[in-house]
Amino acid sequence: MNATTDLPLWFDPTRCFIGGEWVLPNGQETLPLENPSTGETIAHIARGGADDIDHAVSAARAALNGEWGRMPAAERGRILTRIGQKVVERVDDLARLEALDVGKPLKQARADALALARYMEFYGGAADKIMGETIPYRHGYTVYTLREPHGVTGHIVPWNYPMQIIGRSIGGALCMGNAAVLKPAEEACLTAIAFAAIAQEAGLPKGALNVVPGLGEEAGAALAAHPGVNHLSFTGSVGVGMLIQQAAAKNVVPVTLELGGKSPQLVFEDADIDRALPFLVNAGIQNAGQTCSAASRILVQRKIHDELLARMAERYRALEVGPAMADLDLGPLVSARQQEIVSGFLANLGGARIVAQGQIVENAPAGGHYLAPTLLADVSPDNQLARDEIFGPVQVVIPFDTEEEAVAIANGTDYGLVAGIWTADGARQMRLAKAIRSGQVFINNYGAGGGVELPFGGTGRSGHGREKGLEALYGFSVLKTVAAWHG
Repeated sequence: MNATTDLPLWFDPTRCFIGGEWVLPNGQETLPLENPSTGETIAHIARGGADDIDHAVSAARAALNGEWGRMPAAERGRILTRIGQKVVERVDDLARLEALDVGKPLKQARADALALARYMEFYGGAADKIMGETIPYRHGYTVYTLREPHGVTGHIVPWNYPMQIIGRSIGGALCMGNAAVLKPAEEACLTAIAFAAIAQEAGLPKGALNVVPGLGEEAGAALAAHPGVNHLSFTGSVGVGMLIQQAAAKNVVPVTLELGGKSPQLVFEDADIDRALPFLVNAGIQNAGQTCSAASRILVQRKIHDELLARMAERYRALEVGPAMADLDLGPLVSARQQEIVSGFLANLGGARIVAQGQIVENAPAGGHYLAPTLLADVSPDNQLARDEIFGPVQVVIPFDTEEEAVAIANGTDYGLVAGIWTADGARQMRLAKAIRSGQVFINNYGAGGGVELPFGGTGRSGHGREKGLEALYGFSVLKTVAAWHG
């Protein structure tokens, strides 16, 4: 344990995990990790670089040519299931690591750890169930298809939900027999390193999973551009996603991109407001709004606009912000930079008005990156607050009159990740689900409790490709057609 923060470290975060071994980075340098709740350094991580990425890719290739590549799908599934079981055994430690590292309330971090276990369980059960097909063809031929792994897959995951995104990305890749190289975010990566230690304990063959912490412009860039990588998966900002796609294009490597969002919830006058209210607010402030699928735009039919705004404001005023371990409604933002970015949006309201804000508790440490959740009204649909991803606990409420106007506002950004529809009219539900440009649409709910089984991804600047569910496994595999002539 770390005496200062009581970090449950049963692994050495100053080392990379490559080829089943814990090794010092080539440069033998480290990077500090900050506790966003206090501003204090809580640990140091390895500063991996291009040489370490090259070592990891070679180790992954060796795994494909060795035990991991020859392993039957059912046995791969058993290993993933064991990893999930060991995650559950470590759930309290993992939750504490995530809370201290990311800044999210402890209950949210615990939910993320359980979601990681569920991903491993889901993909463990799916490993031997993704099959090819036979295709009716000409006389004298038998034609069938095979689903095969890409080979070495690269995974660059962000700081906001490390465990969940590792689960859906690494889980899917390993399920299909790929060997993975993971570059976690330098801001918050303790649970990514912990996951490698858990996978090792569960008996994952050497080289099937490799973890190289480091800076994005060093280790991340090297992974994206490495000619030995056969598929890339990235979750993060639009700007970095574009750079990764450009680097991958030079090697003609497919990329799954899950980028930003400006997700709307459309509330009609016949909606069940009592049911909707918790979803409307929680989907905007969870993880301090640092969620790509955050419902940051609330579109409300004018007849109920004032009532809904008042009831949302009441909930906002009751929200409490404080240290992650206090387990309140919100924790801090992940860094001083993120706090500065979100504060910059609030300093330029462009005619919008602040309706209500939550409260930062009095005993919140002075060095923490706290920001009061903020509810805004009188926001024009073309205001940057209604168009750009803020990535903080800020929601805007926008009125509309007709169904057509609601759809136009909902589709009025460059993003298309998630949308929510609140109405009792079944025909309207179906019309809007088709009309709204979005990778996921939820009707009279939002998020469906996480939904490991539900394919997830976006359109437009929200990215392309799908993770989660069985659909992800088609992206993490290559379809081969075999046509045999036998006369």
